[in-house]
Amino acid sequence: MKILPVTDPSFQNYGQILTGYELGPLLDALEAVTPLPEGTVYQPEQAELMALPAAAELSRRAYGGMPIQIGWCNGHNTKLNCLEYHRDSELNAGTRDFILLVAKREEMEEGRLHTDRVRAYLCPAGTMVELYATTLHYAPCSAGRGEGFKVAIVLPKGTNGPRPDIRPENGEDEILWACNKWLLAHAGSGEAAQGAPVQLDGENIDIAALI
Repeated sequence: MKILPVTDPSFQNYGQILTGYELGPLLDALEAVTPLPEGTVYQPEQAELMALPAAAELSRRAYGGMPIQIGWCNGHNTKLNCLEYHRDSELNAGTRDFILLVAKREEMEEGRLHTDRVRAYLCPAGTMVELYATTLHYAPCSAGRGEGFKVAIVLPKGTNGPRPDIRPENGEDEILWACNKWLLAHAGSGEAAQGAPVQLDGENIDIAALI
């Protein structure tokens, strides 16, 4: 696997770089008020981030007026473990460099995906990227050996909240893991141990040797 920058033309298949937003106060607050755990922790919404002018600006402009939530995913990670998708785009911006492991929903076959379809992209600190709704993604990865990451995660309000109480009527219903969150787990992941559907074939990618 080769790690490419998000400026590489191939990233256009998965997302785009968003410009014209003042991210300084948002990233300063992310650095100041959120932890850097040894593992990986996700918090859907952080009050201090939501109170910033950037929250209203991202709601109005990036999401066209939709209500949003700004949370974070922080820690240390080098493994794929799972992939997920939402019905809407997700925005990511980090206080330091981080790596995204991504694939495309249209590469799934009968609800499954082989991990040889996964690609890796380096997102520089201070750059905001949009991951399209058609992009499979999950937790960020560290960009350097032993380094951690702090990444702001912007999503439509309610995403990753409690799973709706539904009776599965098709394969997609069966992988609905939380609100607006469809999850494909690898057999070697902690999520699979918690009962998440194992829909990823191939190796559980680990980029530790590449960073």
